[in-house]
Amino acid sequence: NMPLHATLTKSWDHIQGFLFPMLREEVGPLTAQHERLVVVLEVARIEACIQMLPGLPGRPPEDRHALARAFVAKAVLDLPTTGGLIERLAVDATLRRLCGWERASEVPSESTFSRAFAEFADCGLPGRVHEGLIKRTYKDCIVGHISRDATAIEVREKPVRPAPAAGETPKRKRGRPKKGEVVPEKEPRRLERQMGQTLPQMLADLPTCCNVGTKRNAKGHTTSWIGYKLHIDTADGDIPVSCILTSASVHDSQVALPLATITAARVTNLYDLMDSAYDMAEIRAKSIALGHVPIIDHKTRRGEKSAIEAEARAKRRAGYELAEDVRYNQRSSAERVNSNLKDNSGGNHVRVRGAAKVLCHLMFGILVVTVEQLMRLVT
Repeated sequence: NMPLHATLTKSWDHIQGFLFPMLREEVGPLTAQHERLVVVLEVARIEACIQMLPGLPGRPPEDRHALARAFVAKAVLDLPTTGGLIERLAVDATLRRLCGWERASEVPSESTFSRAFAEFADCGLPGRVHEGLIKRTYKDCIVGHISRDATAIEVREKPVRPAPAAGETPKRKRGRPKKGEVVPEKEPRRLERQMGQTLPQMLADLPTCCNVGTKRNAKGHTTSWIGYKLHIDTADGDIPVSCILTSASVHDSQVALPLATITAARVTNLYDLMDSAYDMAEIRAKSIALGHVPIIDHKTRRGEKSAIEAEARAKRRAGYELAEDVRYNQRSSAERVNSNLKDNSGGNHVRVRGAAKVLCHLMFGILVVTVEQLMRLVT
């Protein structure tokens, strides 16, 4: 099998030497945005994951291949709404023909787009396309670093209040139990439960409803948002490898184990890079069990601050830098993927509701980010 760079170079040579000239003869001049869309569609091959069933009774459905290409175009052009996409298709003949419609009258209505998007969300279409792309690209390749991080996803949705579980006993007061009082056993933490669970069980245990999330930003201020949290594993070159969507209130560490399991099934990597939110014994043990080297920023516990600061000052004076610290700097690739998704591929304007549809919308953007970052390796 060809190495990664040779595979991508062959794809790029085909696009530049054959596909672009053919399309210019067929549909006319291509703008930079048109060329971006052509590259994403050619590399992602989204049509291969869509099953069309002609000959069924009733009115034939609209072409799902063209609709899927149109949603990819929406992410490439960073259009906020489906209505804006339809307006763009009505006036941009080249874009319309690249998606699969010859005339403006053939472009479906907004309700048809909505029904098709619901179908794509139910079957996880962009996620399956992304998974296939990563497995094809990184087959027999070794990834140096996987950077793990999460980003806030704001939506226009009413947050769900957590309902008390049926038969749940009220929390007892803190302090020493009364004489004769039976203290119930403490339930295991989610990380402890995940150590003995399969991947479907871990994913089913993660909450995915819309709620309120809170975090401390880089300047030390506490911020809140309503929506979800997208957890992403990023490979070298700012290439997202796997994603999980959870409620906004879920702590980053509770998604580390299922995310690591998904990533290990797609690529072979050497190092796992994580910030201090992932500084847990279970996460280190999982990384080592997968054959990786965990490099996790130390979380300062009570009474450790002065000693850690003194050690850092001594290292700076001596000009001493650990190899792990040099590798940890690579974790900034996760931040670049987060900002790229939000600024350029639809992550900042989610207009759908429900975890399945929100994930589908975001995965169209992740698919675009992945293809463009892969092509940057050779261009």
